[in-house]
Amino acid sequence: MMQSGFIDAQFISFLVAITLLTISPGVDTLLVIRNTARGGIRDGITTSVAICCGLFVHATISALGISLILLQSAWAFHMLKLAGAGYLIWLGINSLLAARRGQPLPVNSVLKGAPGVSRWQPVKEGFLSNVLNPKTVVFYMAFLPQFIAQADPVLLKSLWLAGVHFIIANIWQISVALMVGSASKWLASARFAQTLNAATGAVLIMFGIRLALTQRPV
Repeated sequence: MMQSGFIDAQFISFLVAITLLTISPGVDTLLVIRNTARGGIRDGITTSVAICCGLFVHATISALGISLILLQSAWAFHMLKLAGAGYLIWLGINSLLAARRGQPLPVNSVLKGAPGVSRWQPVKEGFLSNVLNPKTVVFYMAFLPQFIAQADPVLLKSLWLAGVHFIIANIWQISVALMVGSASKWLASARFAQTLNAATGAVLIMFGIRLALTQRPV
């Protein structure tokens, strides 16, 4: 049974941040668009679920790393959070720079059809594209610690947060798959990409600064 402490004062902040990060332009959304255009809505939904299953792999790896650091000392855990804060701020700055450039997403390059694809192809593509992406586990190592207290069961809390991310990401990506015909137009809009990049950049920098200033060693 899920502990009530898993839904704490930080949970709303996590929901807001992870939702913005989920809908920001990225490889996962483009892969869902490509596979939907290639094999239909079924392939798009399958790709989305496969991508999101990879989140639990990253959450487990992240939790084991955090647990090992916690076994060393609270100071080492604090250093991890400071490193994570720097990484979040760096990602935020990159997002703001992308917003300033105002470049549209390269949607047209991933909407080319590819007949003769097997039923398991979108599963393999979705799962491996997520699991083999080192940026995701690095992001989880940087992002999750600010929502995990030292008294929390790290693995269970990480998997719980990944489960929330799983639901939000699937809602977004399956919606894209269902509307891919019209979605390709606004996803290709420079204004849409600029707005999402700016919002994501601001949130990442805010959480990075908050992580650096509020988490002190004990």
